[in-house]
Amino acid sequence: MASERPTPTGPPAPDLRIVESRVYRGGNIWSYQPAIHLVVDLGVLEGYPTDTLEGFTEGLLAALPGLENHTCSTGMKGGFVQRMLDGTWLGHVAEHVALQLQQEAGHDQRRGKTRMVKGSPGLYNVIYGYSDENVGLAAGRLAVRLVNHLVQPEEGFDVAEELDLFLRRAQRLAFGPSTAAILEEAVSRDIPYIRLNSGSLVQLGQGVHAQRIRATMTSRTGALAVDIAGDKDLTTRLLASAGLPVPKQETVRTADGAAAAARRIGYPCVVKPLDGNHGRGVCLDLQSEEEVRESFVVAEDESRRGYVVVESYITGRDYRCLIVGGRMQAIAERVPAHVTGDGEHTVAELVELTNADPRRGVGHEKVLTKITVDDAAIALVKEQGYAMDEFPLHGEMVKLAMTGNMSTGGISIDRTFEAHPDNVEIAEEAARMVGLDVAGIDFICPDIAQPVRETGGAICEVNAAPGFRMHTHPTVGEPQFIAKPVVDLLFPPGAPSRVPIIAVTGTNGKTTTSRMIAHIVKGTGRKVGMTSTDGIVIDERLVVKADASGPRSARMVLQNPRVEFAVMEVARGGILREGLGYDRNDVAVVTNVAPDHLGMRGIDTVEQLAEVKAVVVEAVPRDGSAVLNADDPLVRKMRRRCSGSVVWFSLEPAGTRIRDFIEDHCRRGGRAVVLDSTDKGDMIVIRHGRRSMQLAWTHLLPATFGGTAMFNVANAMAAAGAAFASGAGLHEIRQGLRTFTTSYYLSPGRMNQINVHNVDVFVDYAHNAAGLQVLGEFVDRYAASKAGTTDLGRISRIGMVATAGDRRDEDLVELGAVAARFFDVVVVREDERLRGRRPGEAAALIESGARAEMAKEGTRCRQVEEVLREDDAVRHCMARANPGDIVVLCVDSHARVFAELEAMTHTAQAGTHSDLVGDPDLDPAALQQEAQATGDEAAAELT
Repeated sequence: MASERPTPTGPPAPDLRIVESRVYRGGNIWSYQPAIHLVVDLGVLEGYPTDTLEGFTEGLLAALPGLENHTCSTGMKGGFVQRMLDGTWLGHVAEHVALQLQQEAGHDQRRGKTRMVKGSPGLYNVIYGYSDENVGLAAGRLAVRLVNHLVQPEEGFDVAEELDLFLRRAQRLAFGPSTAAILEEAVSRDIPYIRLNSGSLVQLGQGVHAQRIRATMTSRTGALAVDIAGDKDLTTRLLASAGLPVPKQETVRTADGAAAAARRIGYPCVVKPLDGNHGRGVCLDLQSEEEVRESFVVAEDESRRGYVVVESYITGRDYRCLIVGGRMQAIAERVPAHVTGDGEHTVAELVELTNADPRRGVGHEKVLTKITVDDAAIALVKEQGYAMDEFPLHGEMVKLAMTGNMSTGGISIDRTFEAHPDNVEIAEEAARMVGLDVAGIDFICPDIAQPVRETGGAICEVNAAPGFRMHTHPTVGEPQFIAKPVVDLLFPPGAPSRVPIIAVTGTNGKTTTSRMIAHIVKGTGRKVGMTSTDGIVIDERLVVKADASGPRSARMVLQNPRVEFAVMEVARGGILREGLGYDRNDVAVVTNVAPDHLGMRGIDTVEQLAEVKAVVVEAVPRDGSAVLNADDPLVRKMRRRCSGSVVWFSLEPAGTRIRDFIEDHCRRGGRAVVLDSTDKGDMIVIRHGRRSMQLAWTHLLPATFGGTAMFNVANAMAAAGAAFASGAGLHEIRQGLRTFTTSYYLSPGRMNQINVHNVDVFVDYAHNAAGLQVLGEFVDRYAASKAGTTDLGRISRIGMVATAGDRRDEDLVELGAVAARFFDVVVVREDERLRGRRPGEAAALIESGARAEMAKEGTRCRQVEEVLREDDAVRHCMARANPGDIVVLCVDSHARVFAELEAMTHTAQAGTHSDLVGDPDLDPAALQQEAQATGDEAAAELT
């Protein structure tokens, strides 16, 4: 918040507006939990804190009295009110109003913060928690309108009406009481969940451990059992065949048929839809053929297939028995909607008084539902000898509904511990006969405490997906915690619900490191789901081709039922846009932090970039690990953000300051992956406490090109540390690194080597100065290793470079300068997506950087050329190369580039594709279709 009061620039006006809104669906730079982020502009109100706005605080408290309970930064009840009286800015007020609006909707949210946007007076970041993102966003919008209205009344804005509309919308979007009860139990057990639609379809758990629920139907609920329960005639016949007490029943399709069935069954009788629910269309205690015919129309309207059931009327009380996993868990007596006379109020007035109970709401909004007075209710009251404007006698009960459903305004009385054992056994047997794992058995009998076979009574219905509200929130009696046996059914005690997650971030090397980790884990026999900038890979199959390093891709992996282990490449953009997309990762890997993407989304310095990437470290739980690059000072600082243990990796030799730091860490029981130099080469060693475990010679790992690609040595060490921290064995890690190659099929677009007419071609993704620097150093070492192996004299190096157009001008210039230091010929191209630049603009800046570097003494580069299209640039580079030369292609579309190189390899004339080897991944026609299918919009959707 601002610390000094700016001078007002005009009279107070309703200027507060939302400039930008984001929904973080996981850990983010502002909060460990999901949050909504609004950027608001106060306009002229920047000069008017709350103590300068006459009547503002009083008006706000009148609209939302619950704000008096907000503690704010004082930590005491009433703290926020005191802040308003002392004077606080309206962005801060909007945060608290948004939280309170969610409280009004039944969402217990108390987390929030408001901070000024640096360098932008009047702009504020407003961050607050949410339970449902749509409700949270709506709360933010209404909060801004309410604040503006209190500053200057908005014509047509009625606070009570707007609040009612908000609550109704929240009720439509909210989980029902049954789903909410199950989710509350799941969260208490640390079982994660993902909402799969706008209704009540929810996934509990992750990957291979996932289970689904829809209200109280579960993954274990059989479709056949649901169909049987929905057919009341078939259910009755099945129960009767097991000797269970059921009413006489017939199914009809016409009013004449209903009248005939009633005569055979006898009066009184019941008419109800064959496949209805919630008591809709049920007509009870019918005494004549005329009533049966009238009721047939009502029941037929509620029947999905047009069939209507006529059955004998069983007198007694209405009980609902809840059976979970074959065992009785709760019993509730359901009392129909009614009022009780007091001799002073009419029936209509008594209904109003009853509906004024704060426990009653609309639909499933609260534990009780408001009584609705419709034509059927008025007719029922008339049958009892009253009109709505008449006074019932004191103590007399007047029914307004025939059925005891909670959804029609009924109440419930807990009878769980009163049921006779014989009745419990009957209910459990009924659920078994139908085949439901969660079933609601409707008993009609004089008293559930007496055996129904002696006192009379019957099972009138078996319900799939029974509601829990009457049991979890009975009107009278003790609540029953029935969500526990449901969750036990899906996740027995000790059963896992999560898959291990390794998150990899950094400026460079994160894709290769992710692939190495996935390859190691695959060798342990587990099916791996991986996200990367190339797409989503499930069990080594690329299922989505796009930049999939964002939170939506992470959720897609965690929803896949084949995934046993998840490896997530986490990009800066996804964190800033939506957070992580999951609540925590078991292992976090940070490869490095270098200047890249600066000047975007408020990230202007490399230190701010490090703060963003530290989010994955903050998402490590106490029993997790962070694998950090000790050689990078910004990454080293992240150790303070980790709740778990730290595993260091470093390329520094023994005796240096960094290695001494690591040795001290290991002496205290810590873990690290280090490089030990010997006469035979460099050995990767895993240190754990005082133990040293040799892993592999760097020059024997295929991905390191004989130990010359030091960046891949570092990536291999990071992957080894992550695999070790996640429980992989030494042999499994060693075997994974030994078999991981930078071939196009294991690591497309990352250090792929191909020989084209005796020219060494390397295809890589280096797109920033730091990445190109380490790639150039590799070229130096690789060229030195080839010295003397060719008779053609000096080996020429040709480099094709480019980067995204949304980088800063200075970043593009620096990229060109680095390229000039390592390549004899620099060919500058542009990406297909210019990202706001004019054609040729980005290339011109890169070229200017290269030419400026060429002016310096000792610079390697002799020539800089612009060839903007990637295909043309590839062909140009290859045309400039002689046998024995080295060509480095920093690509945008690795598939198209490899298709071009394969064509050159297998045809006499470079650039034609008539004799391609037929690999579908390198087929130009297929690539063109793929490019159209995964365009900018698809990439943006998944990033």
